[in-house]
Amino acid sequence: MTDYSTTTTTVDSGAMGMVLAIYWILILILAALAIAGMWKTFAKAGKPGWAAIIPIYNIIVMLEIINRPIWWILLFFIPFVNLVVYIIIALDMAKAFGKSTAFGIFGLWLFSFIGYLMLGFGSAKYVGAPNK
Repeated sequence: MTDYSTTTTTVDSGAMGMVLAIYWILILILAALAIAGMWKTFAKAGKPGWAAIIPIYNIIVMLEIINRPIWWILLFFIPFVNLVVYIIIALDMAKAFGKSTAFGIFGLWLFSFIGYLMLGFGSAKYVGAPNK
């Protein structure tokens, strides 16, 4: 009979390093795709594409695209309120490009890196901000 109480398992540090390297490479690829999509989306709306890579300023540009007041940027610093505000921005952004509410929720809020790629590189046209 084998005594399993003294058996230990070790993780090869080389294998763990490889897993972490692959993880970070995938994260960087997703980030690059998100930036590219947002860059093209901003350009379609007549805003500078490079604004996509500047933190906080990219949110200000989004607010300008959807015709929301700039002071809404302050709402992003309030926990839980920021989630609601981002949903509203995603919905308004979808409307500004002639897309549906479902696209706003699933494409621009839940899976934004895919949604902005679809807006930027797809056939969507900027139709203007919804009136507020």
